[in-house]
Amino acid sequence: MTLDNPYPRPARPADGAAVPAAPPGRILTGLAALACAATAVVIGVSTGSGGKASVVLPLAVLGGVAVGALAMTRFAAYVMLMLAVRSCVDLFKLSAPSAGRGDVTAASRALDPSTLLAVLFLLAAGLWLAAQLRRDGRLRGSPLGWALLLVGATCLVSALGAGSPTTSLLEALRIVTVVVMFVVLEQLMPDTRRMRQILLACYVSLALALGYTLVMSLLGAPPSEVKGSFTRISGPFSQSTTFGRYLMFMVIFGCGVHRYLARRLRGALGVLLVLSVVFLLLTNTRSAIIGTALGLVVVAVLHRSKRMVAMLCAVAVGGVVLLPAVADRFVALADVRAVGGGPTGNTLAWRLDYWAQIVPLANRNPVTGIGPNMTQRETGEAKKPHNDFLRAYVETGLVGLLAYLAMMVMVLRTGRLALRRAPPDSFERGVAVGFLGCAVAFVAVSAASNVISNVVTLWYLFAFAAAASAVARRPGGGGPGAAAPPGSPPLSPPLASGH
Repeated sequence: MTLDNPYPRPARPADGAAVPAAPPGRILTGLAALACAATAVVIGVSTGSGGKASVVLPLAVLGGVAVGALAMTRFAAYVMLMLAVRSCVDLFKLSAPSAGRGDVTAASRALDPSTLLAVLFLLAAGLWLAAQLRRDGRLRGSPLGWALLLVGATCLVSALGAGSPTTSLLEALRIVTVVVMFVVLEQLMPDTRRMRQILLACYVSLALALGYTLVMSLLGAPPSEVKGSFTRISGPFSQSTTFGRYLMFMVIFGCGVHRYLARRLRGALGVLLVLSVVFLLLTNTRSAIIGTALGLVVVAVLHRSKRMVAMLCAVAVGGVVLLPAVADRFVALADVRAVGGGPTGNTLAWRLDYWAQIVPLANRNPVTGIGPNMTQRETGEAKKPHNDFLRAYVETGLVGLLAYLAMMVMVLRTGRLALRRAPPDSFERGVAVGFLGCAVAFVAVSAASNVISNVVTLWYLFAFAAAASAVARRPGGGGPGAAAPPGSPPLSPPLASGH
């Protein structure tokens, strides 16, 4: 078997005769047939014995084998498959939500399908990137890529000194998957055609997530969670906040590219966006709703679209009138009760009090912090910081905070540079506008939320970032395949070529 090469090149004379690739079609067909037969047996046996784990784990192993074979033969297709299905993987989650619990162990999360997929992705991506580096002597890179690598490195270093290294390393591993996904996608987007395919995979994930939520709602069992006096739609995710932030990025970026799609695709995306806005309001996630509004204002201004501004106003009024619970959530900010982070009191007042409590935790090790995901294990309320900037300082120290700030600056810079270099009235222009809107929302929401914990949503945010980075690499309005401009460093120095 050979790793898929997204940039086919003729064999170099010095390499000798090219080795014919193994027939991946036959391999995958055989594995698929074997997986289907085994799945039928496993379901029959496991269901009878009861227990979610007895059904999910065998299927996860079988799926991992089939997906692993795809990764080793058609890596680009494997990455797009991961993006398409990742939004629904949490439906098979075995561990309980960790919010408000300080006793959650790494062992309880290690067997989640999302964790197994993350490990498989890191292994496959590592092999593929090594093959690309060996072939080309360098990898495509960007300042944002370097900043992300620093964030991943500081998380790993900090985890090694944590009070519970296993738990902290698992969180660091999840963040590293986001870094590796961005690096991989930068290599996989040499032209607009491949960019469109990867972005299509992202919106297939949205169709699956919305489809599941809609079907379950029509059946009278909407996927939701009850927090205080509010019932909040959670979709295929374990928490409504995760669903809300996922929809936030999808809506903003979708509105950015919508006008540049073919008529049929515009219609399909329009339906997805309308459903997304409805379910976003039903998640009752204030930070995501505010972030979406900010991002869409950016998109409307850059597109010079008065119609989008009018639609934003209409949605705001309609949401308040038709969904009173949304208005009640925002009114609760004026409540004098600061209910320990509860969903019905003044959570802003609670945040300010909680931030004052957790800042001293960093005094133990101000350089590298107490370790990723350790704040909730060190406080009585067992909650995450609800501020990613503060979390970066407390959990990864001054070094981690500087890396995180650099990442934020590079996120905004990438969007701005893509906007400057995208040809006017082009799909690339829509990518640049959509991502810049997402970047503004990301920075704003991170100041009062745990966005960095929602790794699944970051996969899609940085998929959009990789697309914007590809646009930014093109010199002023250059077409697909244009060479990278000076100042876009490789992720590794070129190897000696003998020239």
